[in-house]
Amino acid sequence: MSASPLAFLRGAAPLFYTLLRLRPALAEGPDGEGWLTGDMHLENFGAYRPDPRSFGTSRDKRELRAVFDVNDFDEAMVGPLRLDVLRLATSLILGGRELGADGVSVLSLCDSLLDAYTEEAFGRARAPAPCAPVDALVRQVRARSRRELLDARTVLQGGERRFRVDRLDPRYRSLPRSIREAVPRAMNRYAATLSDGERPSEPRALEILDCALRIAGTGSLGSLRVAVLVRGKGGRDGAFLFDMKEEGVPSAAVLLGAPSLDPAERVVTAMRSCLEHPPRMLGVTRLAGKSMFVRRLAPQEDKLALTHTTHQGDVRHAIHHDAMGPLAAHLGALLGRAHRRGSGSPRGKAWRRADRLGIVDRAITLAGIHEAIYLAVCKQARDLGGA
Repeated sequence: MSASPLAFLRGAAPLFYTLLRLRPALAEGPDGEGWLTGDMHLENFGAYRPDPRSFGTSRDKRELRAVFDVNDFDEAMVGPLRLDVLRLATSLILGGRELGADGVSVLSLCDSLLDAYTEEAFGRARAPAPCAPVDALVRQVRARSRRELLDARTVLQGGERRFRVDRLDPRYRSLPRSIREAVPRAMNRYAATLSDGERPSEPRALEILDCALRIAGTGSLGSLRVAVLVRGKGGRDGAFLFDMKEEGVPSAAVLLGAPSLDPAERVVTAMRSCLEHPPRMLGVTRLAGKSMFVRRLAPQEDKLALTHTTHQGDVRHAIHHDAMGPLAAHLGALLGRAHRRGSGSPRGKAWRRADRLGIVDRAITLAGIHEAIYLAVCKQARDLGGA
């Protein structure tokens, strides 16, 4: 979170909603209610492998490999749609400045985002316009193989794959014995939630080869997260990877009240409600008394690199700020489409220009508050480090 104001915003969703509760005027805006992602920001969009059944009889083989859409619903809950848009606009202001755009350009990006969102959420539904950074990412991930995913996360031991649980790979750690012994039962519970069309036909496909504590994310650090390696199709390159992730009370509950759904059920329900093509093999289970969201990992999963380095220091090619205009419109349209699908009530009238400008004004204020708090936290860390 100390990498930048945008990284701080990404990891501080509870702070965002606490600010809205303490300053109610910042949460005001146009009407419309439905499923929120709850943690909407620039880096919660990405490529992933979709459920092929969502394409019906008309299947594009390229789309079956990878699509690009909203990809994080851990904080999802039902509430005012404007809150997602406000958080996304706030992240765009911080991210645009981080990529070198000046203030006037950043505000133009917000206009593009909100115009595209409104058209998609309240106008005639249509596919978002092509966007070069997104198209390039999707082309790249469609070429990836399962072997590449396995080679990056596992090693061969005695002819079987195992997770890289060592100091060379910061993503995995050994599990406590009590949790490790409970993982098979948790996987069985998960398998029981899958439909007949999703459950592997091979009886041994979900037989566990290895499991490990997974270290990933920013806001979710500290929660239980388990990587599970199963036999899959068999052989050294046929294994499947699964992610079990603890879900809890969403951050927006401090403003909207706690939802009634079981946490993991809430996440799956939101994804299936909002996404035309949700990821494959979504399910739920319980592990160590915790509600766990389960999904199968695929080599096609990736996100746009908005900065030059990741939190692990890996050098990546950042999106130049000149490409941010089409990208902002594309992301706004994707969020509008998700809200359109996930709205459980009539969407009402399209947001007027005054409504959209009001959201930008509030996003400016919130971006300033987050940057100030970010700098204060950095100063405290520096002072403590020098003590």
